[in-house]
Amino acid sequence: MAGGAVLIALAVATAAELVHLSASRWYLGQDPAGEKDAREVVVVLGHADAGVTAGHVNRRRAVYALRSRTGPHSLLVASGGSVAGPVAEAELLAGYARALGYTGGLLTETRSRSTWENIRNVIPVLESAQRIVIVSDAVHAAKARRLLHMQRPDLAARLARAEDYRPGEDLLLKVPSAVLGTADLLSTYLAPRLVASPAWVRRRVHRRRPARELSPKRR
Repeated sequence: MAGGAVLIALAVATAAELVHLSASRWYLGQDPAGEKDAREVVVVLGHADAGVTAGHVNRRRAVYALRSRTGPHSLLVASGGSVAGPVAEAELLAGYARALGYTGGLLTETRSRSTWENIRNVIPVLESAQRIVIVSDAVHAAKARRLLHMQRPDLAARLARAEDYRPGEDLLLKVPSAVLGTADLLSTYLAPRLVASPAWVRRRVHRRRPARELSPKRR
């Protein structure tokens, strides 16, 4: 019985790895700029944290975002409102990126309360980008890229792959995010703005707070 349980656990972990590996390659653009000095925007999507400091998921996403940057002209954009706690997800991400030593360009978008809104609200910043990278866990990032294809296919053509997947990394997060993330991604084929995704549920469980505009993050 113990051996069977181990085999099942290995099978589940392997399946989750394959889902994340595949998702990291879904919905990429046809023509992202490849040169090192291209104008790049790296968008990192927040996770609902109830506290005033970044939790494990947001800390990992900040790390993914920083390693996804490919050149000196890369702008980091943290996106996410105060869905579950008193501090906007974008502020938590930005604060942790600074704590890791990041000193480059950084904007925070603090109005969004769903992935659809994350993408819609960062579009003004993406207009001038030659290469666009969207960072989250791999499956959630794939959903966000799909939503950009739906909202602005011209900008989606500039989508490049993020460094949000590495084999064996964050195994405990990959299994639930593979299951929930795939279901959430499939929901975008039904009703991307209305279907009860995790973000949709959080918006109704937690009290709405005043929205804030896209703003530069002070060092």
